[in-house]
Amino acid sequence: MGNIFTAGLFQHMFRSATPVGLAAMGGLMTEHAGIMNIGMDGMILMGAFTSVAVSWLFGSAWLGLLAALLVGILVGMFFALFVVKFKSDEFIIGTALNILAGGLTVFLLRSIFEVKGSFRGTPEQPVVGLPKVDLGVLAKIPIIGPILDGSSVFLILTWGLVALMWFFVYRTPYGFWIRAAGERPATLRTAGISPEKMKWISSALSGAFCGVAGAQLALGDVTMFSEGMSNSRGYVAFACVIFGAANPGKVYLAALMFGFLMRWAIDSRNTPIQI
Repeated sequence: MGNIFTAGLFQHMFRSATPVGLAAMGGLMTEHAGIMNIGMDGMILMGAFTSVAVSWLFGSAWLGLLAALLVGILVGMFFALFVVKFKSDEFIIGTALNILAGGLTVFLLRSIFEVKGSFRGTPEQPVVGLPKVDLGVLAKIPIIGPILDGSSVFLILTWGLVALMWFFVYRTPYGFWIRAAGERPATLRTAGISPEKMKWISSALSGAFCGVAGAQLALGDVTMFSEGMSNSRGYVAFACVIFGAANPGKVYLAALMFGFLMRWAIDSRNTPIQI
């Protein structure tokens, strides 16, 4: 067991959970608003491609992150256009969005960068990744040091975003209105607030978080884009939302459980059995 429960295991657990947790923070917004957002996988993929393209073009990971956030909002609004405005089935629209994102990113990768599979930039102009955590002498602290040192800054920022989302959902008027839009839309309309407006806002927020999750996935650790690199993380994020009852803290714990089990399975396969 000592060969399995290592600092490396927990390091990879947090790194794997970060993009899933970020996307799940957006997924819980649409869940509270009464929308089943299956399209998060496509939103993550679009954010990942945009962040890499802008980071490579302008040589700035922060610009890539901002672009991914804006594209995520646009995709979220596109999703809301069909689900909220046209009353389409959210499962079908979400599935179509995932298929569209998968095909579109492959097409753009091959037509713009003229490569297949993945894009890391060029030797003269590589893709710029997000900054890493540098603990300095604190890196020698057992467990905590190896987990945090050298990881993406979003590993730590995600903790703050989880707390911020809990405050927003349960302690602000907009959070209350979004929850009412999903639970008691008629009562919310009686109070003079449009449930449809809250659904639009929740979809935009969901897209924004998924776009940031895509940027973290592409620029946080690997600084590259590869075809289908979301690898069903949007579906896992949706499962975390359901498992955590759309509570930010519980949802992030579910994302950590996913990261732990995924890495534990990998390490277990690579650990020789001693008899």
